[in-house]
Amino acid sequence: MRPVMLITGGSRGIGAACAVHAASAGYDVCFSYLANSGAAALVRVACENRGAKAVAVQADVSSEDDVVRLFDTCEHELRVPHAFVNNAGVLGTQGELADFTAERIRWTVDVNVTGALLCMREASRRMSTERGGGGGSIINVSSRASTVGSPFEYVDYGATKGAVDAATIGLAKELGNAGVRVNAVRPGVIHTDIHASGGEPDRIARVAPNIPQKRGGQPEEVANLILWLASDEASYVNGALVDVGGGR
Repeated sequence: MRPVMLITGGSRGIGAACAVHAASAGYDVCFSYLANSGAAALVRVACENRGAKAVAVQADVSSEDDVVRLFDTCEHELRVPHAFVNNAGVLGTQGELADFTAERIRWTVDVNVTGALLCMREASRRMSTERGGGGGSIINVSSRASTVGSPFEYVDYGATKGAVDAATIGLAKELGNAGVRVNAVRPGVIHTDIHASGGEPDRIARVAPNIPQKRGGQPEEVANLILWLASDEASYVNGALVDVGGGR
């Protein structure tokens, strides 16, 4: 029986790379998407072409009802996930914190913090061996922004990823004896459309000279680490915050 990986924000970027990589590695895959059903369909087909069962679920992770429905659907259509990738997140337009509205800040926190915590809660309830689950691995997708702070760009985003880091460490300790490992990856500058969301599609070209490797990373390079953290090869890795930033 193939293990199951559940991924939030799986229709694009790092989430999509994880879904396809997981399918190639022998997982069945369930993933959420917010609105782009066409992109989700392409990822689902790509997974199925690699021999996996694949389920795409429209869900907004900032909605508790949607999060519960996502996990229920994964369990009913496939099984309780063996690995959960907490990837969905949002980014506002570049600027200084002094100019950000309360509405923008609340939106960023609702998705990146409240949504991430709700997803961790559901994964804990279903995967913990102390609650009848089979154990497994939770991998949170944080960001190097949690340490560099993203000044003059997205201080609010960086702050939310700092919260994800803290939650990773705390939950790893809560679940350490319940069969569930909890870790985070912290991507740096990666070739995804999140930069366009921030208002600068060509941001990587601007910042690449400041990266020791002089390039942006690819989503697959982050997915490789996530799949390793989900595997038994990482059986004693728990509560780790692993940077994937080319040295930046």
